Amino acid sequence: MHRSMTSTTFTIEGYTIVKSLGIVRGITVRSRSVFGTIGGSLQTIFGGNISLFTQLCEKSRSEAFDMMLKHADQLDGNGVVGVRYDANEIMQGVTEVLCYGTAVLVEPNKDQ
Repeated sequence: MHRSMTSTTFTIEGYTIVKSLGIVRGITVRSRSVFGTIGGSLQTIFGGNISLFTQLCEKSRSEAFDMMLKHADQLDGNGVVGVRYDANEIMQGVTEVLCYGTAVLVEPNKDQ
């Protein structure tokens, strides 16, 4: 499935939803390494963007998103609408990242 066939809204512009296939999700659980924690702590001294943690968060979100797309593929969906993210700290330094939405089967609008 192509990433452009996803939306945080409940439509995909230029397409009609012909079938809703149910909730799909991708989940990943990440922890910071000792070196990442030390490096991130050092970056906080200087302020600004803590790039080590930003990279970890982006990798986690991307991984969860890709898993959600694979789940939609398993249901024979070609789109996902209502995409959302959620994150929870399971224990200190260990975070769950969840990406979820509704898998759909879409067709191009007839007038296009």
